[in-house]
Amino acid sequence: MLKKMIYPTRKALLSKIFFPILFAQCVLFNYGLEAKVNCKKILEAKKEIIEKLGAFLPSSIEGWKASEEDNLYDPETIFSYIDGAGEVYRSYNFRWLLVRRYEKENFPPIIVDFFDMGRSENAFGVFTHDLEGDRVPIGQDGLYKGGWLAFWKGRFYVSIYSEAETETTKKIILALGEKIAKAIPEEGQRPHILDYLPSNWEKSQARYFRTLPILNYHFFVSTENWLELDETTQALLAHRLAENKRKTYLLLIEYPDEARAQRAIKKFLDNYLPEAKESGTARTENGLWEGARVYQNIGLLVFAASSSEEIEEIFKDVLIKIKEKKNQRS
Repeated sequence: MLKKMIYPTRKALLSKIFFPILFAQCVLFNYGLEAKVNCKKILEAKKEIIEKLGAFLPSSIEGWKASEEDNLYDPETIFSYIDGAGEVYRSYNFRWLLVRRYEKENFPPIIVDFFDMGRSENAFGVFTHDLEGDRVPIGQDGLYKGGWLAFWKGRFYVSIYSEAETETTKKIILALGEKIAKAIPEEGQRPHILDYLPSNWEKSQARYFRTLPILNYHFFVSTENWLELDETTQALLAHRLAENKRKTYLLLIEYPDEARAQRAIKKFLDNYLPEAKESGTARTENGLWEGARVYQNIGLLVFAASSSEEIEEIFKDVLIKIKEKKNQRS
């Protein structure tokens, strides 16, 4: 689960979120009628967003009812609700988070976090951040673990959980997820960089992201952004099991253009793997091999391989997939 949740009282919500938002946005205008008019527009806009997002969620389900008004958060206010993981959602450029709490007497409450991620690639990406759990047929991909359901569909990422898991709450969480998923009319496209992954890699465990902190969370490379990861790049981290359950990692990065890819991979090799020199591969202190290469605008990197030959074989397999998929799109 991505976060530790905080449940403030309504009074605390007003003091921590409502008034600061209005002050920060309304103070830009002059005092008087103009400020009142603009603040009114802000409130009306937020109300409209809450209504639009809330329409995807049922007002009740099998006796559980929405216990209070929905709360809305944006990239600036999300830290008032989520302790510690707000940056994860921000790194995937989420737009809005609607939170609805369902309650039923004598049962633990159930909370729905409904994220509008703006684009389906972002919804898929944040889903891949935490892939622990059992696959369930809800949304385009769904996972259930210990009272928590997560899925994505279209541009939306949905997290549903209970403060205490029981057989009853599990049943309701899954039913609620199915109902919300059906209310989202369109499915979204998975990032095309997934198509470059050879079949012998665990696609269901691949992580999609754009920024260095997310890469380092799953596989630490460096605090220095030699790979030039940012909002203009797309990256995919996958692994496969080798002997003794050791993992070999494959990192694919799509850059805006070939010049950027060449520059970033050269910078990475010069600083991270200087002994690689012209070959682009080298044996590290732990006895395993690592390497990097560029094909057009795509960087290919392998970590923890058993030999340089294995790296070359991985590069060959990936290049076959890249050429195949690019030819299909052209």
